[in-house]
Amino acid sequence: MLDDSKDVMGVITERIEGRFQMPLADLRRAVEAAPQANPEATTVVHWYGLLAETQQALDTAEDALVEALGTHAGDVLDDPVVELAHQVNAAVASRDGRAMVVKYLLDPNAPGKRGPGVWRGASPAVRRAPALPTSPPTLPSARNATARGATR
Repeated sequence: MLDDSKDVMGVITERIEGRFQMPLADLRRAVEAAPQANPEATTVVHWYGLLAETQQALDTAEDALVEALGTHAGDVLDDPVVELAHQVNAAVASRDGRAMVVKYLLDPNAPGKRGPGVWRGASPAVRRAPALPTSPPTLPSARNATARGATR
């Protein structure tokens, strides 16, 4: 397993524990006991579980790739080794995507979470307001208009 994967999980775990002011194991038990008590905590724990599953899949794929590379001789990689490398890349992308979701859920200032009137929660009138002025444009009067290239 690569060291950065431990760092990702460790940093996110610390952020969750800091946000909810309790160890992750306690938070998981609390969410399991009463999932409706704190919908935000329930969502974060759910996505953290998905992230942990993906991290485990990444660890397995990395271990298989390292093993295959250890037994491989030569400069050119054969198809099974290349396929393992693709699996590692896909697992990293999936892990990073899920990590971004958890980070978003933990960030109270993230877009879409800035309070009423900004994104969600705005009054219907605010949401329907035109983005641009809708008054008709003023047209120049015919006697003051000069055609291009014409002289008066």
